[in-house]
Amino acid sequence: MAAYLQWRRFVFFDRETVKEPSGPDGASAKPFALPPGIAVCDSGRGSLVFGDILWGAERSGLRGIWFLPRSLQLSSFQAYKLRVTHLYQLKQHSILVSVGEDEEGINPLVKVWNLEKRDGGNPLCTRIFPAIPGNKPTVVSCLTVHENLNFMAIGFADGSVVLTKGDITRDRHSKTQILHEGSYPVTGLAFRQSGKTTHLFVVTTENIQSYMLSVKDYPHLELDTHGCGLRCSSLSDPSQDLQFIVAGNECVYLYQPDERGPCFAFEGQKLIVHWYRGYLIIVSKDRKTSPKSEFAGNEAQNSDKQVLNIYDLCNKFIAYSSIFDDIVDVLAEWGSLYVLTRDGKIHVLQEKDTQTKLEACKYMLFRKNLFEMAINLAKSHHLDSDGLSEIFRQYGDHLYNKGNHDGAIQQYIRTIGKLEPSYVIRKFLDAQRIHNLTAYLQMLHLQSLANADHTTLLLNCYTKLKDSSKLEEFIKTSESEVHFDVETAIKVLRQAGYYSHAVYLAEKHEHHEWYLKIQLEDIKNYQEALHYIGKLPFEQAESNMKRYGKILMHHVPNETTELLKILCTDYRPLGGNEGPGMLEGKKANSEEFIPVFANNSRELKAFLEHMTEVQADSPQGVYDTLLELRLQNWAHEQDEQIKEKLHNEALTLLKSGRFKTVFDKALVLCQMHSFKDGVLYLYEQGKLFQQIMHYHMQNEQYKKVIEVCELYGDQEACLWEQALGYFARKEENCKEYIAAVLKHIENKNLMPPLLVVQTLAHNSTATLSVIKDYLVNKLQKQSHQIEQDEQRIQKYREETMRIRLEIEELKASPKIFQKTKCSICTSALELPSVHFLCGHSFHQHCFESYSESDSECPTCMPENRKVMDMIRAQEQKRDLHDQFQHQLKCSNDGFSVVADYFGRGVFNKLTLITDFPSGKTATTIEAGLQRELLIHTKRST
Repeated sequence: MAAYLQWRRFVFFDRETVKEPSGPDGASAKPFALPPGIAVCDSGRGSLVFGDILWGAERSGLRGIWFLPRSLQLSSFQAYKLRVTHLYQLKQHSILVSVGEDEEGINPLVKVWNLEKRDGGNPLCTRIFPAIPGNKPTVVSCLTVHENLNFMAIGFADGSVVLTKGDITRDRHSKTQILHEGSYPVTGLAFRQSGKTTHLFVVTTENIQSYMLSVKDYPHLELDTHGCGLRCSSLSDPSQDLQFIVAGNECVYLYQPDERGPCFAFEGQKLIVHWYRGYLIIVSKDRKTSPKSEFAGNEAQNSDKQVLNIYDLCNKFIAYSSIFDDIVDVLAEWGSLYVLTRDGKIHVLQEKDTQTKLEACKYMLFRKNLFEMAINLAKSHHLDSDGLSEIFRQYGDHLYNKGNHDGAIQQYIRTIGKLEPSYVIRKFLDAQRIHNLTAYLQMLHLQSLANADHTTLLLNCYTKLKDSSKLEEFIKTSESEVHFDVETAIKVLRQAGYYSHAVYLAEKHEHHEWYLKIQLEDIKNYQEALHYIGKLPFEQAESNMKRYGKILMHHVPNETTELLKILCTDYRPLGGNEGPGMLEGKKANSEEFIPVFANNSRELKAFLEHMTEVQADSPQGVYDTLLELRLQNWAHEQDEQIKEKLHNEALTLLKSGRFKTVFDKALVLCQMHSFKDGVLYLYEQGKLFQQIMHYHMQNEQYKKVIEVCELYGDQEACLWEQALGYFARKEENCKEYIAAVLKHIENKNLMPPLLVVQTLAHNSTATLSVIKDYLVNKLQKQSHQIEQDEQRIQKYREETMRIRLEIEELKASPKIFQKTKCSICTSALELPSVHFLCGHSFHQHCFESYSESDSECPTCMPENRKVMDMIRAQEQKRDLHDQFQHQLKCSNDGFSVVADYFGRGVFNKLTLITDFPSGKTATTIEAGLQRELLIHTKRST
């Protein structure tokens, strides 16, 4: 039970007297006054509604019910002939319900008025029925109407309650029945609507009952065995859960439909009780002793002062208290309270705005350290979050200065989102208050307002406290939403040595790089790291294998090699992380992973061989590396059988056709490892016949030199010339090989005899007998050629003489054409015909059909054209020579002219220089061999 005297008092309302509107002359307005004799009143729909009990000759100018709008322009109409006893204005509808009398001794009448409709200038009365419970007349004590217009309850002095159910504005659609009967006067009624459930509270002078109207037979429950006087009950708003308020002389009780709620010890004889915007309004006697009337709570006939108190039940303080003279009622309209006094005056109580109220009470509350009350007050008045945060901060500072750090941190937590976190953090950095700081940082993260520094600090607090359970709770509780920077948390946990927690976070939030770093660098769990990579999507698995492949290959080579094989052929994550719908696997570029096997040649060979087997279109680097690896193994192998196997493998790889584009690289590899068969094979594939022969010359393999010349001499004739120069420089007896070379040179006419003699002149062992047969044969051939040439010359002379004679004959004597057949169709020659001096004759139609020119014989024309082409070619050749000589003489840079003609292939001469490397023979012999390798291509004889 709350003691009234302990409640703080504030002045949250401003009191003024309602004044009449100012006149046109600007004179000061007088207080507005209602006519005396007001019996009942109510408010709603923008007006104050009054009822008059005095009607007749005394006050013939006044009406029974009148309305006072905000403009203070009174209007009225006669509702009853005798008196108005009760009024109820609905708040959500323009419906007014009244109870009054038209004649003495006649039962009172209930009238329902529609204020929006008019009947002769007055509101339309939509329903009239007598207010009587059964057949026994009695006085109406109270009235209430449900806002949905489906219920109306009337209380009587004999303890009866009449309930009207249905449309209260129509007789036809409603039903009236006696709901409650008793022996004590009914002093208060109130409807309570909660969802679809409707209750009716009934209070008498001696008890309180609750009826459930939404259930058939209207079950009821007695809530208490004491009641209250007239106008001493009311229904609260949802802020107090729609509780029914009953004000006794000692206490104020609150009731739910099924039980009694809290009570408050507000002493004094209660006269009027109302509920307004979360406030409880009580008008009571200013003196504690006062005679009671027939109904407890009725005001006495004296004019003692009355006290109006406005209570805030939630925050337990008095928002306003003032003394009035003879209060008739307290009405709420236009956002203010209006207090009507017996003298006709109206006093308005205007609630101050929230900021003004807080400023008014803040100093007192803060000075007396009543922060809880200040907080509750601010909340109930819906103070904005900034204002609340400032109160929480000051409350926290107060508790902190008193040494109550636990309480202080709770208040600081309530400032999160408004107060800068550093303000709080600096206060609790002391090691003894680390648990308070931890609580604050936890809440900061839960509200997703923490930055990376806050996460670092919180995790450090956990590690300092060695509170593993809290640490696990922090990083594992939120499955759907993360309240901290994950990467920062991983860094801090790793630095503090909480590797398992860091790994958990990295795996859960897919920070793959951090997961692998911790597994490989801190935990050294290489197997688990490799398995984790195998579960990643393709792109991430590829990048991480490039980054950590060497470390994994060093510690788990076999498993790493197997994963790389899968990654480069047909990769699918172990856990299906690529998502549904990925039917085809992806593959990485195997060449990019070769550096991973830097110190693992055995695994590298297995990887490369696997790639070449399952993926024939592997990158060229795979084949290059595999060739180099096989050559290295072959070069270092001591076992002959294994070496032979490695030799065959390397040669097979070379012959696979994968090295055409990297011929030079493969050749260098074979030369580096002295792989003879590979070198010769590549020379052959590259048509480097001179290099093949040069290789055999270096190794003094004379028969091989001859074989090379025989195999490739037709493709490159200079091989025989090089072979001759090579054997000519040898000091040992090479007559057999020289003879074989000379024989081929002679057959192919590859060298002039003089050059052959000059070449062999350098060989001290080569005597004249070596070339005797060659020279004799050569001379004989030349002699025979001379004879043939002389015969041909004689023939050409005789032919020339004959032609000259024919020319002279044609010039000096006529030509007789005696041909009888056409030279084309061989048919008998008929006129018209065509005859040529060459002796050929043609039918005219045959000539026209086959002749290309009218002046040339079709038969002789092909031969004549050959001769003419030869003549033109000779002329062009002569002109080219003349042109070359002219350009050479006129040019400032003769070398550029010669180079240009060389580029055009004018000079039929090619010089090839081949260096003879140092070998097993003497230096002087090798130098001579190199000089002899300067040879000429085929020359015309």
